[in-house]
Amino acid sequence: MVRASEPAGTFRAAPAARNKDWAFAQPVRGDTLARRPDAPNGKPWQRGRGGRRWEVPGLITALFLGPALLILAAVVAYPIVATVWYSFFNADGTRFVGWANYVEMFTGPATRHAILNNVIWVVVAPTMVTALGLVFAVLSERIRLATAFKTVLFMPMAISFLAAGVTFTLVYQADKDRGALNAAIVSIHDAFRPPSKYYGTSPREEAGLVTVDGAVQTEQPAAPTAPVLLPMVGLPPDRLPAEAVDAAPDVRGTGLRGVVWLDFTPGGGGRPGAVDAGEKGLPGMVVEAVRDGKVLATTRTGPAGSFVFPELSGDGYTVRLAASNFAAPFEGVTWLGGSVVTPAIIAAYIWIWAGFAMVLISAGLSAIPRDALEAARVDGATEWQVFRRVTIPLVRPVLVVVLVTLVINVLKIFDLVYILAPDPVTQDHANVVALQMYQTAFARQNTGLGSALAVLLFALVVPAMLYNVRRLRGDRDR
Repeated sequence: MVRASEPAGTFRAAPAARNKDWAFAQPVRGDTLARRPDAPNGKPWQRGRGGRRWEVPGLITALFLGPALLILAAVVAYPIVATVWYSFFNADGTRFVGWANYVEMFTGPATRHAILNNVIWVVVAPTMVTALGLVFAVLSERIRLATAFKTVLFMPMAISFLAAGVTFTLVYQADKDRGALNAAIVSIHDAFRPPSKYYGTSPREEAGLVTVDGAVQTEQPAAPTAPVLLPMVGLPPDRLPAEAVDAAPDVRGTGLRGVVWLDFTPGGGGRPGAVDAGEKGLPGMVVEAVRDGKVLATTRTGPAGSFVFPELSGDGYTVRLAASNFAAPFEGVTWLGGSVVTPAIIAAYIWIWAGFAMVLISAGLSAIPRDALEAARVDGATEWQVFRRVTIPLVRPVLVVVLVTLVINVLKIFDLVYILAPDPVTQDHANVVALQMYQTAFARQNTGLGSALAVLLFALVVPAMLYNVRRLRGDRDR
């Protein structure tokens, strides 16, 4: 207890502490050490076997914190100061150049593109991960086998970014026979729009046919007086339709008529441009009759490759095989190239971190008072209204922590981009600030500009870190 004669803020040692050797005086209030009125300078005191002596707490603090501070100074403080210092020197660090590296950093097209990609990452990736984490967390409370569901979603966090990058390299393979994603997309596409039977087929050169915008047509106007011969080559035998029969050399009927066939005689021989025995017609070809740039009639070839336009007579027709006959099959999407590479890598990042967000948000949801949810439902609110007006506001602090943590992580993204975009062209499209710093400082040996990029990256991360620390302190004080 505090004596009435002692000034405010002065504490007396508890009696239990006086009977122990080398015992610190016990505080009576708060966490301030007990002090005696007769203590020099009011310092905390101890009792030892040799009598009473006075100790300086700062020495004990220094003994405990000193090694950690030295390690932090060597591992964190010195590299930061050295990086800022080197950013004002030239490529090999021998000449002071002032702000030249920073000017070059913001005027160079590669760095501007990297900063733009980082902006896309910061806007898209944390938002998508947090949103999916919230959805998964809510679903995990309403489904059976919730533990198994959470385990499967959190499992990607158990592997490194390197392993995830290698995995998604296989997923994003452009070859539909090797890439899982393209294999699925091509299968769905072909189910609705089957590929053309005759892709890769071309007209025989000496047959008087030309290719215009993918379509094959007669070079000279055709007339109904004689069949129009359209010989084609380049079709492998295994892609010849099963309904194909021997081509009809003499197409009977009135009007514009002709035959489309594979001008290839099995076993060799035959005459180029003429229908020989054993040569197969090409059934199902779309044939158009064109005059003055207008399509007057359309038909399809029969099993023998023959076609007839009985209603067309006169001269001046151009017979055209439509470009759809030769359309190449859909081969999927080149995910790791062009403007698609950044969204593809962001999708891989979302796959990895969605489980992390789900676990943290699930912890926040478990702390929500169920009375508030039940009261909203009793008042007639729908599940969507309960989710939007009750659940999200109550879990908002957790959402903010997850979002800020992901923003810090995204600003430093490097390894996933480096693995998924291994060639220089792809890296130029998917470039981010951390990757640009690595390429400049280590690949191009420009330590000055690389240090400036490191300072930029540090400056981008620090505000998010300070906000997170400030918010955590606010939560602790409450």
